[in-house]
Amino acid sequence: MIFSRSGKRRHATHRPRGQRMEEAAAATVEQESALIRFDNVSKRYPGGHEGVSNISLEIAAGEMVFLTGHSGAGKSTLLRLIALLERSTRGQLHVNGRNLTRLQRRDIPYHRREVGVIFQDHCLLHDRTVFDNVALPLVVSGLSHGEVGRRVRAALDNVGLLQREKSLPITLSGGEQQRVGIARAIVSKPPLVLADEPTGNLDPELSREIMALFERFNQVGVTLLIATHDLDLVRKLGKRTLVLAQGRLVDEGLAHG
Repeated sequence: MIFSRSGKRRHATHRPRGQRMEEAAAATVEQESALIRFDNVSKRYPGGHEGVSNISLEIAAGEMVFLTGHSGAGKSTLLRLIALLERSTRGQLHVNGRNLTRLQRRDIPYHRREVGVIFQDHCLLHDRTVFDNVALPLVVSGLSHGEVGRRVRAALDNVGLLQREKSLPITLSGGEQQRVGIARAIVSKPPLVLADEPTGNLDPELSREIMALFERFNQVGVTLLIATHDLDLVRKLGKRTLVLAQGRLVDEGLAHG
């Protein structure tokens, strides 16, 4: 017997245990349907400049989404917040079931292992081979030598560079160096990949090849958020697009060619 707010007694409604478990599971699925969720998130830097302001958005698991806007609009800041390379100053940010706003320092490495990041300038170690560059995240994670070799060669094969595993980055073209960066981002098999202007330094043909790679990853369930200035390419792909201006989300929808 329980009491209502009016003080009157009423009988509790007893549901079968199986029904309660199904309802709890359904609520969990609904809650976790968004792989990324921003709730009024802002990032303020020393001096008062806000990289992003009051951002609220959701990205579902398995989506491929583009992030556009002029230089300084906040695209890189938004990606860095998701990767926990920076912390937000206001709001709540959830990624893959974690509240990053409350995540303790000791748990940050575990989060980063589930997020692949691709940089415009590749960020390769030029005194290490292609193999060693791609292997770095796995070595840091403590995987066995045999497992590292299998995963690195699979990642290089995915981007068409298996034959260049012993090469130094300086001997590669710009497009090939970007592919090495992509292989490094996917070698840990993360559910989420972030790309910051991945085609910014490439010609149109190479840009299309890189985007075709991303589409292949997306087809096998990887969630991608890609910051880019290449609006023509975005329109041709017809994917959901988020538009930032002065740190604020000003538009979103499907881009069409």
